Amino acid sequence: MKRKVNQSIFWALIAVFVVLVIIMMTPAGAFIRTLGGSWFLWLFSIFGAAFFLLGVALIYFTVKEKVKGISKKFLLLTGASAVGLPVFATLHNLVYALLILWFGEDFWGPGGDEPVFFTLAIIVCPLGFLTGAIGTVVLTIKNKRAGYAGSPEWR
Repeated sequence: MKRKVNQSIFWALIAVFVVLVIIMMTPAGAFIRTLGGSWFLWLFSIFGAAFFLLGVALIYFTVKEKVKGISKKFLLLTGASAVGLPVFATLHNLVYALLILWFGEDFWGPGGDEPVFFTLAIIVCPLGFLTGAIGTVVLTIKNKRAGYAGSPEWR
């Protein structure tokens, strides 16, 4: 039963990630954005919060269930990236606003922006999430093809 909880959280996290990508980067998402700013903000906020909470749950159950081997590393990477993305996006905005407040609007120069947390949120976390998710899926398929009833690393 424990294995099912972790797998369910993992697949729910993948589904929420796909929905967020659709909302942000496809014509369907552009249509949602044209319906009005409040629809987009509510939809994006709900799925963003779900993404964060599922990442926390994945980390918790991976550690609690004592998942072994390389699957543990991939699951933790997936969960940590899901948690890190909204955290780093928020930190990017807070640092940007605080530095403008403290040093004035000309602090960043024309078109300047806070680069560290922005890079972590936009490049590092999505790449880490994809790496962890793809690694977990590959290991699961590999173990099922090897004749295991279920992936032993998920136990």
